[in-house]
Amino acid sequence: MNPNKQFNWHPEKSPLTTRWAQDVTPENVHTEYPRPQMERKDWLNLNGLWQFEIVNNLDTIPSDKTLPDNILVPFPIESGLSGIMKPADYAWYKRIINIPDDWSGKRVLLHFGAIDWEATIYLNGSRIGSHRGGYDPFY
Repeated sequence: MNPNKQFNWHPEKSPLTTRWAQDVTPENVHTEYPRPQMERKDWLNLNGLWQFEIVNNLDTIPSDKTLPDNILVPFPIESGLSGIMKPADYAWYKRIINIPDDWSGKRVLLHFGAIDWEATIYLNGSRIGSHRGGYDPFY
């Protein structure tokens, strides 16, 4: 399976929308640097489409498979702009990231602005960290 496969995305009809919601696309979602007072010269924005799947448990890491849906990050799964608009206790998010060649040998931090309660982060199938706590930023 192709891990870079992209599925069609469209926002779900939501009872709570703003006039700006109609302008959101996977290519233009929050492209600005998240902390302007601490801007770094080298950074990579990971907002956009991610592979996504709601599951019953997290027993099997989906390293070698393409997930069946897409979600628009950074929106929560319950929101219309996520493209999902469903509640879930467990879900997988997956994204192929190409690190720029000139970052070779440098320390790379992966920042998350907020996670709803608990997340475990995997890189190439290996667990590299986790976080527990509601809507807290972490890296």
